[in-house]
Amino acid sequence: MNKKINLTPAFFIGPHIILFIVFILIPSIYGIYASFTRWNLVSDPVWIGLDNYRTILFNEDSTFYHQFYNGMKNTFIFVVISVPIMIVLPLMIAVSMEHKEVKLKNLFQTLLYIPGLISISAAALIWSLIFNKQLGVVSNVFGSEPVWAATQPYAWITIIMITVWAGIGGNMIIYRASINGVSEDLYESAEIDGAGPVRKFFHVTLPSIRFPLIYTLIMSTAGAFNVFAQPLMMTDGGPGQSTTVLMMYIRDLAFSHGESIAGIASAMAVLLGIVILVISAIQYYLMSRNTA
Repeated sequence: MNKKINLTPAFFIGPHIILFIVFILIPSIYGIYASFTRWNLVSDPVWIGLDNYRTILFNEDSTFYHQFYNGMKNTFIFVVISVPIMIVLPLMIAVSMEHKEVKLKNLFQTLLYIPGLISISAAALIWSLIFNKQLGVVSNVFGSEPVWAATQPYAWITIIMITVWAGIGGNMIIYRASINGVSEDLYESAEIDGAGPVRKFFHVTLPSIRFPLIYTLIMSTAGAFNVFAQPLMMTDGGPGQSTTVLMMYIRDLAFSHGESIAGIASAMAVLLGIVILVISAIQYYLMSRNTA
């Protein structure tokens, strides 16, 4: 007797697999190959082995060396500042909104989530008008003197504010859904044992939402390492390239107005990908080792 094959799942999964292969897998494989070549996007790539990596990592006389390390330094600054805020602040809001005294919870959640529906380019444009020296609300209403996008630390402050404003709602909704799924019996047992709000948070809430925390931490970190639009539109990498992140250097090298250096750009992108993978693996290991 022949067993009938159910093709229904294939109709749902197939398009996603095709899109993944065409737009992610193939470009990623070709990008890795291009990182071992001398390529200008026009002529055929010329295989040069590890020369691009040697230049980027070890040749202190090369402009690419300084671009890579300055870009990584600025990217790490953004990651170290933005990721903890993107994890802790939405978690605190989600926990506080679970109190019975808080009214209009769904309205507040909607208002916090709406900025996430706006493209990062539009968000950067809105905030650039807010901080504009002549026309902005900050300068005219509050009488603030600094040129926010042209001086430090204000340039980083504006970039971080845009990022948090645009992304806080998504993480908050994940946390709220996870907290709602925690059994009330656990909280009642903790109360019987004399646990207050702080102890319930650390001994009941946090362990119960460990996997959503792992997910938001890894995704927020990976997204932060790929930051591009915020510093490009708000500061254009300034002042003095202090906010020029690695993705901006990669874009400029691959699609510069002069001769494209796509091989070098691909090598920088591969190195950035390796950093993201390593850090994500460390985060996952540290946060999940005690879940069993």
